Amino acid sequence: MRVLTALLSAAILSASPAWCDEGHHHALTEAEVGSVSFSTSCARSLEHDFNRAVALLHSFQYEQARQAFAEISSQDPTCAMAQWGVAMSHYHGLWNNGDMTAGRAALRKAEEIAADNSKTTARERAYIDALAEIYREDGKDRMAHGQAFEQKMSGVQAAYPDDSEAAIFHALSLDITAPKTDKTFANQRKCAEILEPIFKKQPQHPGVAHYIIHCSDNPVLAGEGLGAARMYARIAPASAHANHMPSHIFTRVGSWDESISSNARSAELAAKAESTSTNGEARDQRLHAMDYLEYAYLQSGRVKEARATLDEMTALAPVPGLTLTGDYALAAIPARYAVELGNWEQASGLRVRGEGVAWAQAITWAAIGVGSARSGKLDRATQAEQTLATLRDTIARQNEIYWSNQVEVQRREVAAWIAQTRGQGPDAIAMMRSAAELEESMDKDAVTPGAITPAREMLAQLLLLDDRAQESVTAYEAVLQVAPNRFNALYGAASAAGASGNASAANQYLRRLTEVAVGEERPELVMARKKVAISAQRAAPQQR
Repeated sequence: MRVLTALLSAAILSASPAWCDEGHHHALTEAEVGSVSFSTSCARSLEHDFNRAVALLHSFQYEQARQAFAEISSQDPTCAMAQWGVAMSHYHGLWNNGDMTAGRAALRKAEEIAADNSKTTARERAYIDALAEIYREDGKDRMAHGQAFEQKMSGVQAAYPDDSEAAIFHALSLDITAPKTDKTFANQRKCAEILEPIFKKQPQHPGVAHYIIHCSDNPVLAGEGLGAARMYARIAPASAHANHMPSHIFTRVGSWDESISSNARSAELAAKAESTSTNGEARDQRLHAMDYLEYAYLQSGRVKEARATLDEMTALAPVPGLTLTGDYALAAIPARYAVELGNWEQASGLRVRGEGVAWAQAITWAAIGVGSARSGKLDRATQAEQTLATLRDTIARQNEIYWSNQVEVQRREVAAWIAQTRGQGPDAIAMMRSAAELEESMDKDAVTPGAITPAREMLAQLLLLDDRAQESVTAYEAVLQVAPNRFNALYGAASAAGASGNASAANQYLRRLTEVAVGEERPELVMARKKVAISAQRAAPQQR
């Protein structure tokens, strides 16, 4: 993907939009949510409202989009596409957390209106027919329905080549149905091929920028999504999700300052939206941004800000209607804080939330297991490993193979640290290597900025403990290839390189760490600066 640099300047909006005013409510404008042109047979007077609703939908502002489509339907009950929009607002394909019952009811209403209204066009009927695949009750699983939807949207795109919206929704469906184990990223590449030409023609379209980011959210294509990432929040500045989404790319390339700026604004907007939210969607958005914010703070050495984010999350009053997006963040943020900082006692003492999805609970149990093993509490660590095995099997019975395998990775990690604590170094390394290989057979889910700690990073730690320094360097380097600028990977690689006798490589890793991290809150960073300075002093006489 090569987004023209000139588009960046074209996307810059007013610095003080009206939506920033506290308590100010108004119908959002194109300057606030982006520009969409979606033709329908609905009342002409509602054309602007429909385009605004679709713009909100493209930024996954599902609750606001749903309200907008419902208002259109109340003003024009013969508008089948308004009910299509309601049904689309319940389809959260990338998150798998939509209200399928409500979506199915809206889809059926759209079908009924279309059947009764002869003005409903063949194109509109094609959109409705494609979405029907998602809500079909035929006993097939979610992926099968998603693939059927993708095929139908491909057909709509082919039948109406001048309809950019059909192409855009088709591109999204390709990303939704991309297999997590396909390391060629074939679907994501097709997605980008569809969207890039449209982006050049419609640089203010929120969905195009948004979906380019999603299709680039992998280690191979992330760099190519930077153009869209740096434009999306400017296209739809009133959207919490539009402000957050660029950080998916910033995280992939290790641009921590950009990620922090992105998620701080997103969390602020989502917090404001909570006052009018009737379900958990705004809180989900807020927690999602906070998890990415926590990750970026920790990678850049900002421990106080990371602690403040954790404290803010802990102080939040519970809200009903949270989905797996919020559940993940509630589990991940405290686990990240304890494990990234090597506070094994704190990790061992984490509290498991009784509510929430099983794989979110597994995050906490994994942190408890690693923390307990590394602080010598083997009974607690063993309990964690056994609980992870139970959660793995429970999730597998729900036919969630991806998440079952993710939990199995965590179980192996805990088992490896238990073996290490028991003095079984070779067994620990073998177990952790198997965890790394399983983890790397899958890409991460969109809900997370990354694993609490990559399994291969833990493998590198074990290799160094076993005096296999050069192998440790290789493992750390493999982590940095897919997760650039991770704090612990950079410092660990420097330590391993130094232990292997390669002072030059150690200095390069330390210098990189001083470039991407700030402050004096992490002793590793303070030590890195001292060593880099000493190295520079020693090199100076040789350069004269």
